[in-house]
Amino acid sequence: MDKFLRRKETEHITGMGRATIYKRISEGTFPKPVKIGKRSVRWIESEVSEWVRKRIEESRQS
Repeated sequence: MDKFLRRKETEHITGMGRATIYKRISEGTFPKPVKIGKRSVRWIESEVSEWVRKRIEESRQS
């Protein structure tokens, strides 16, 4: 079962800061968050984990 990640958790897992996360979202290179309230979003843990896994895989192929 998936869980929602807060921004700080997403930053910790990816090693990226807030601005970088939102920049990559706008570029289409990072998973979009899910809106859960008027002013609240969360990321889906499995999507963030898959993004990290792909970055590792790409770096190993070089």
